[in-house]
Amino acid sequence: MSHKPKQPMGPSRRKVLRQLAGAAAAATASFLPGGFARAQDRPGVAGFGHGAEWSQGFDSASRTITMPSPRYATLTATTVQSLDRAIQQYKAIVQGGGWRTVQAGERLRVGVRHSNVVTLRLRLIASGDLAKSAGVTDIFDSYVEASVKRFQARNGISADGVLRESTIAAMNVPADLRLKQLETNVVRVRSMSGFLGDRYAVVNIPAAHLEAVENGTAVLRHTTIVGKPDRPSPVLQAKIVEVNFNPFWTVPVSIIQKDLIPKMQTEPEYLAKNKIRIYDQRGREITANLVNWQSDEAVNYMFRQDPGELNSMGTIRVNMPNPHAVYMHDTPSKNLFGEDFRFHSSGCVRIQNVREFVVWLLKDTANWPRTHIDGVTKSGERVDAKLAKPVPVYWVYITAWANPDGVVQFRDDVYDNDGLGIAPVATTRG
Repeated sequence: MSHKPKQPMGPSRRKVLRQLAGAAAAATASFLPGGFARAQDRPGVAGFGHGAEWSQGFDSASRTITMPSPRYATLTATTVQSLDRAIQQYKAIVQGGGWRTVQAGERLRVGVRHSNVVTLRLRLIASGDLAKSAGVTDIFDSYVEASVKRFQARNGISADGVLRESTIAAMNVPADLRLKQLETNVVRVRSMSGFLGDRYAVVNIPAAHLEAVENGTAVLRHTTIVGKPDRPSPVLQAKIVEVNFNPFWTVPVSIIQKDLIPKMQTEPEYLAKNKIRIYDQRGREITANLVNWQSDEAVNYMFRQDPGELNSMGTIRVNMPNPHAVYMHDTPSKNLFGEDFRFHSSGCVRIQNVREFVVWLLKDTANWPRTHIDGVTKSGERVDAKLAKPVPVYWVYITAWANPDGVVQFRDDVYDNDGLGIAPVATTRG
């Protein structure tokens, strides 16, 4: 059987492809260690001599990629309908055989050629993160990178476009389990589908995020730190009534037992270094050497930390009376906000850039403009600001939801409330 040789591309076509490839290199160089020019000389990395292969990524498929929109609130009047549509979508995926398992191995990033990229493309196509027209070559082009970023964003993973362990672990959760996750969460969302208020705040515990919502639109988003799996943040409904600037922190009994007593047994100067004072039942301050730290005697005393940079609540406490005695606050440990796994508290919620949230809370409260909030915060003075109108706040446990634009999101079931046996992805390092 004879085959007609393919006609060579004309000079103008070849020139265009080279220009496109060059533009891709410039756009991605800043994301690669040492720049793309050096990366292309490494084994397994696609070079620009393969213009026809690189051109495959430069098509209209990339324009169909929809990242999660920050304006869509997790809980609105349309969330149930969006979830119902997502359930139908995932039923079709399951009936079609689900998706392929992505093999672990070396980290893959833009510019690399590897046999695992073929499976990766098929996996991304199956979940709608990559258009079918993108093809199934073994080149990790800029469109695969964009699709990986989309998948990461949908799953609460830092969206850097690099195929690493945590991303692979999320991709390899079977489609039927994702469908069950959606079906479990639509029940939770339906129970919250009533009128939540014109202005309200939502903390989605599994997502470790806070949203400030006005008229159904998320106007602010904050990364948070929530409760550890063995000290979970509770699901609750409350009202934010007050903001406390430069607060004292009174140590809860549970933390005295679990943290403070063991700490004092190994580090006797811990209270003094962290400016935590001890008071007896009559309100008199006593010294640490009067307490028997080899017993539970310490629970009979009050421990209070002075305001300041060492204070565990930072400079701001958001007061929301509730039966669980939890609240939202600032923190001196701001490095934790950069992690994917943000479950480090004893039940309260720490808010990144909390001052922006406070400005939103107090915008209808007289005499509390941004300048005054900044001034009081920096002064170190103990001041309380009562909200003119309390703001409803909802702490919810939603591990799967969908937005009106069709983007479906999943989060780790860190407290094992779904009961599906899906291991937390964010504990996978890398």
